[in-house]
Amino acid sequence: MPSNKVLEAKKAVVAEIADDIKNSPATIIVATRGLTVEEDTELRNELRAAGVKFAVRKNTLAAKAVESLGIEGAEDYFKGPTAIATSSSYTEAAKILVKFEAKHEEIKVKGGLVEGKVIDAAQVKDLAKMPSKEELIARVLGGFNAPISGLVNVLNGNIRGLVVALNAIAEKKSA
Repeated sequence: MPSNKVLEAKKAVVAEIADDIKNSPATIIVATRGLTVEEDTELRNELRAAGVKFAVRKNTLAAKAVESLGIEGAEDYFKGPTAIATSSSYTEAAKILVKFEAKHEEIKVKGGLVEGKVIDAAQVKDLAKMPSKEELIARVLGGFNAPISGLVNVLNGNIRGLVVALNAIAEKKSA
């Protein structure tokens, strides 16, 4: 029978995992069996640079954390070696992990959670193809800016034509 100290430590880990998942719009679950130290370091450095939290977790504790959040259907993802990636972005972790999976056969995207809903590996790959929130905002603002730029060019053309006409009249009168 585990001691109270061990149980409290496990409860703290479950609470930490649940908190990470709850505060992340997208959580990606991967299997990382067979990565070399260099590959693991490369992956972790890339994830850290993007602000993604990445940790290998015990399946039972991760499953309890997901269950405590009321999320159903993710039980199958917590079999075998499991790592969980969470970030403040919907797409950042998915983009890095899917790209890394394409280069290294040892890592396998199992699935994920997006706003409390379970998604499979194919949906994670679709998520990785999506532009980030910042890119979407830039596209929308660019779309708003295009008509304004066109209007400015039209008005400049009319003013330019008026200036040319007035200049021609001035030259004609001076001659």
